[in-house]
Amino acid sequence: MSKKLLVTIVGPTAIGKTTLAIALAKYFETEIISADSRQFYKEMKIGTAVPSKNELAIVPHHFIQHKSILEPYSVGDFEREALAKLDNLFRVKDIVVMVGGSGLYIDAIVKGLDNFPKVSPKIREGLNDIYNEKGIEPLQKQLQDLDPTYYSKVDKANPHRLIRALEICLSTDTPYSSFLNQKRTQRSFETTTIGLSADRPIIYERINQRVDSMIAQGLVAEAERLYEQRSLNALQTVGYTELFKYFDGEWTLEFAISEIKKNTRRFAKRQLTWFRKGENTLWIEYQDDISDIVSVVEKKLESA
Repeated sequence: MSKKLLVTIVGPTAIGKTTLAIALAKYFETEIISADSRQFYKEMKIGTAVPSKNELAIVPHHFIQHKSILEPYSVGDFEREALAKLDNLFRVKDIVVMVGGSGLYIDAIVKGLDNFPKVSPKIREGLNDIYNEKGIEPLQKQLQDLDPTYYSKVDKANPHRLIRALEICLSTDTPYSSFLNQKRTQRSFETTTIGLSADRPIIYERINQRVDSMIAQGLVAEAERLYEQRSLNALQTVGYTELFKYFDGEWTLEFAISEIKKNTRRFAKRQLTWFRKGENTLWIEYQDDISDIVSVVEKKLESA
């Protein structure tokens, strides 16, 4: 075959991406690249639904809990390290599986990133402080003033996107949108993207069940251990920010858990919006037979 093949599994949270990725990697005797930015951090295990020890033992995984929340780690860092890992894997494998729910991190590997300048960590820290102290509205207003073009299309409920755009605006005195859609680097491998989907009520029910399971596994205690470090960027994520409000005395535990479920459902909706933009994604039902998916991948391998 002339080109190696990266099989990418995408879809909303709790849909079963990990199970499918492991099944494919086991069948093709290959390894898995995780592109879930929430699972990079070793201190955040329960709240990010890291694969179990048994799952991790079935096939080799990479980029799972390999960083500390105290270490700065950007999507650019991930792109560089993951491409180097793929280069090594493709020397001995014809196919590698990548799985994750972080659309930007998936795109970084498949398409390449736009070229952004480096930003002082102090700028991001200041923006995180604003978000923690005053909420998301000041960030929305500031981005609307500094970059109305990007503001018109960004997910305004996503603090990560707002902070990322604002830190570029503030550090360069240039709109974030001016750095977008630059010429991308061609990859040396082919990509087949498989999207897992289900009816919305099913997705929401699976999310509710996962959150209940996380609470039963000890998510509250995990978040409490991280409370003193709550201003770190890695912890500005669903499942932790809600419990921090509980520890602050703003919310009851019952309400915090209900907010985790609600915000996770919103997150799943944003994931689907992002992944639906992929023109060549093969969408399948989450309960489809693995043999059908294997056939699709094998055909792609033959034509690569």
